[in-house]
Amino acid sequence: MEGFGVHTSMWTMNWDRAGAEKAIAGAVHYKMDFIEIALLNAPAVDTKHTRDLLQKNKLRAVCSLGLPERAWASVRPDAAIEHLKVAIEKTAEMSAEALSGVIFGGIGERTGVPPTQAEYDNIARVLQAAAKHAKQYGIELGVEAVNRYENHLINSAQQAVDMVERVGADNVFVHLDTYHMNIEEKGAANGIIIARDHLKYIHLSESDRGTPGYGNIPWDEIYAALAAIGFKGGLAMESFINMPAEVAYGLAVWRPVARDMEEVMGNGLPFLRNKAQQYGLI
Repeated sequence: MEGFGVHTSMWTMNWDRAGAEKAIAGAVHYKMDFIEIALLNAPAVDTKHTRDLLQKNKLRAVCSLGLPERAWASVRPDAAIEHLKVAIEKTAEMSAEALSGVIFGGIGERTGVPPTQAEYDNIARVLQAAAKHAKQYGIELGVEAVNRYENHLINSAQQAVDMVERVGADNVFVHLDTYHMNIEEKGAANGIIIARDHLKYIHLSESDRGTPGYGNIPWDEIYAALAAIGFKGGLAMESFINMPAEVAYGLAVWRPVARDMEEVMGNGLPFLRNKAQQYGLI
């Protein structure tokens, strides 16, 4: 998962054949090292088509998801295990390297009260089973800490570390996101330092989820902390340009966060790449 990548929401959130062709062509045009494919409907993905496109273009991939309500790990662990098994198998069939994101719950899952021990027990059981299944396919799993408005279970780097260490599998890692860190961490660098032993993947996302460099994220602090821990994982730009209604609802994205894809890729991408080069990360 090394290098600089981009979330395919830049072009599409519908990973059918047309969406795959559009996103992969776009990523190749901008010379990305990898793409992050959102598996909103894993069973429907034509994995051979995607694998062939990736191999033809010498492009690597990571997959990500949030669990649907029918498979929320905190309350429906058996359904969550089965959902993740299918997603893991699809990830492997595409020759992707990892499945990450909110693999422990739903985007928009909130009970209105603090997490319970029973919820965490269920999540740990799910992730242990998923990690065992993923190991058979050579797939790694990432636990992404997301903000309190999207999920009540794992919001901070420390909570992600605690869950990864509880699961205790060598193919499970911490996934951070600058947008969420800007809300939850007591200083963005602190989250990176806390997660340093398990951090393999980070979303580079602006404070409004729009064009990086046009908001309030302390980018120098982020990059300096990554350099200080010797980060060698995946750097993935994430900006939500194409949002289906069900995803926009969970993310609370109610208005355009950037003018268009060209603005983000033309201005935000060079900004992030230049910072990464400045701090010796790429």
